[in-house]
Amino acid sequence: MKLREDFLWGGATAANQYEGAYLEGGKGLSIADVERGARHGVQRQIDDYVHEDALYPSHEATDFYHHYKEDIALFAEMGFKCFRMSIAWTRIFPNGDEEEPNEEGLKFYDDVFDELHKYGIEPVVTLSHYETPLYLVQKYGSWRNRKLVDFFVRYATTCFKRYKGKVKYWMTFNEINATMRIPRPYHQAGLIFKEGEDANQTVVQASHHMFVASAKAVIEGHKIDPENMIGCMLLFPETYAATCSPDDQVAAREKMLSLYYYGDAHVRGYYSNTCTSMWKRLNAKAPEMEPGDEELMLAGKVDYIGFSYYFSSIEGGNAEQIEGNVISGGRNPYLKITDWGWQIDPVGLRNTLNKLYDRYQVPLFIVENGMGALDTVEEDGSIHDPYRIEYLREHIKEMIKAVEEDDVDLMGYTPWGCIDLVSAGTGEMRKRYGFIYVDKHDDGTGTLKRSRKDSFYWYKKVIETNGKEL
Repeated sequence: MKLREDFLWGGATAANQYEGAYLEGGKGLSIADVERGARHGVQRQIDDYVHEDALYPSHEATDFYHHYKEDIALFAEMGFKCFRMSIAWTRIFPNGDEEEPNEEGLKFYDDVFDELHKYGIEPVVTLSHYETPLYLVQKYGSWRNRKLVDFFVRYATTCFKRYKGKVKYWMTFNEINATMRIPRPYHQAGLIFKEGEDANQTVVQASHHMFVASAKAVIEGHKIDPENMIGCMLLFPETYAATCSPDDQVAAREKMLSLYYYGDAHVRGYYSNTCTSMWKRLNAKAPEMEPGDEELMLAGKVDYIGFSYYFSSIEGGNAEQIEGNVISGGRNPYLKITDWGWQIDPVGLRNTLNKLYDRYQVPLFIVENGMGALDTVEEDGSIHDPYRIEYLREHIKEMIKAVEEDDVDLMGYTPWGCIDLVSAGTGEMRKRYGFIYVDKHDDGTGTLKRSRKDSFYWYKKVIETNGKEL
């Protein structure tokens, strides 16, 4: 098997980290809009409201809202076949529970999609990418509450109808499995646990509501446009056993169970033995269901799996623990490590592709892959980033092996942060991912000027040759 001739080369962003204009065009507040910036190793502070004297990186981010024509022209110059982005839920329904959408918000994305299509770039759109409306969190308790199912389906259906013919590729929830992987699943599900709350039971119930919402959205999306391809999006934490000890093998497997929990629910359409065994491990009960939920989940299976892959870790053997983006893992002595504690493992991407395809037999889409790094602007304005080129080159090599040697069905590849944006984990700007440099800094200063890095020209050649010249 070869890479598809129509392979979707592109790049990935999210509205809360890139779009800015947090109160323009009738937009309401999202959970990201009350989250302050921090740094590596320091948890981001979450407020109940916007404090005038605090810095919230999402408020301006790198201002795609006012620069989208310039940015899309740069993406086109690189040869992008697709562009992964998210719609800000609060730009369409400012509080999240309105009956009617905000026309100004809908019009903005019309303009963005039209601009993308002008250059032959396919939008790949995530409906909920760390952007739950703050009002739904404060009034309803976020995804704890079954009412959010209807609010989300109304929002998704509005988008499917409005952008029929403009958007073909969709994903429902970004990195949904991190809801069960991290102690504070705020980004994923708007959850901050209350004192005395059974956090595990809340996660099980909230996740069920998200599964039902996703399934209903898939069903409606296919009705509205049978051409729609609607996927889920999973964080893939590739994990190896620290040693050949059988106990370490078990530990590594168990570390992966939360991933398969969400994959099984989305792709198989039911709670598998993996899921029911997780309830036991969490000392939780099965989620409360309404009549018809099981049928909905089965009918609303996703068409493909989008996933993020950044690094791997080891489990067991008293391994030293290091922090990644939203999850931690054991230190692997065979791997290099970035300034932010990410273990660089290109072969892990090939492993990941095989694990997912072996288990689910649906098309896969690498919708996030990249490394955050410190970039230096030289006196002549040039930005040399050989470390980024090396990281991406080695991962693309392994991706191609998975297709050509292992016959994995792969739709596309969109490196994370194709243009500099705010880091979700730390709220930093200095942790840069992009092929395009944006003059914006951790203290909120900067001109927002765009500049091409060396990696810009390298990736252009990769796309031109469909991965043959790396």
